[in-house]
Amino acid sequence: MGIAVASLADTIPVYEQAFNLKCVHQEENDRQGVREAMLLVHEGDTGGSYVQLLEPLRDDSPIGKYLAKRGPGIHHIAYGVDDIDAALASLTVTGFDLVNKTPVHGTSNSRIAFVHPKSLGGVLTELVEAAGGH
Repeated sequence: MGIAVASLADTIPVYEQAFNLKCVHQEENDRQGVREAMLLVHEGDTGGSYVQLLEPLRDDSPIGKYLAKRGPGIHHIAYGVDDIDAALASLTVTGFDLVNKTPVHGTSNSRIAFVHPKSLGGVLTELVEAAGGH
């Protein structure tokens, strides 16, 4: 889940204290216009579950625009996939509207793509293929 926030420095400690989460990764993604933090929720045999906090680098970035329009809150939900190219092809064939027809660079060298919210009941949905996952 991706949550838009005004400040990682202010928000990370809140989530760590409230839910006993640990910030395990931070990075700046200039292409996406965000500074992001990954907070580990659960680590399992098939991977981990995370809360992703997203702080805009610029007012004109997608997260900057989201915050200006809606304020802090849930921006999107994300699902891990083994093969993002196959997942996008399947969604295209079945008529889903994609924001990204081809994957883009995501956190920790992952490949990501978004499905348009109008295809999924108003929920912006991200597909994530972990680095080396293909």
